[in-house]
Amino acid sequence: MSSGKNIAKKDLENRDDVGRLVRTFYARVRKDEVLGPIFNGIITDWETHLEKLTDFWNGNLFFFVKTKYTGDPKTAHQRMDEAIGHSTTMEHFGRWINLWIETVDELYEGEKAALAKNQARKMATFLFLKIFENRKS
Repeated sequence: MSSGKNIAKKDLENRDDVGRLVRTFYARVRKDEVLGPIFNGIITDWETHLEKLTDFWNGNLFFFVKTKYTGDPKTAHQRMDEAIGHSTTMEHFGRWINLWIETVDELYEGEKAALAKNQARKMATFLFLKIFENRKS
């Protein structure tokens, strides 16, 4: 019988934690009825993509890291939008953010977990604006 007490979750502390978060999150994205077809239709090498995303988030959460992310999220998301006929909407980003926050909250708590959620919100807004701007050019 449960005592009713929650077991304390730890905060994100290192690249392994970030990798767990990224892999758990994208497993959910891939199964999502709205996001799954988009991601699964564009990403062909998931292992490489997950490593790149782990580098990205690791750099965003732990600023002094050896493995630096070298990609271009803005251009990648603009290309994704082009590939799906410029049909990206705020609903897509809303679902993405909700899944991200749910995953963070399920796995971690603390300062870095809060930062991961805030960074994702800022990033989603930035990327959606850049996608929209790209459509006008």
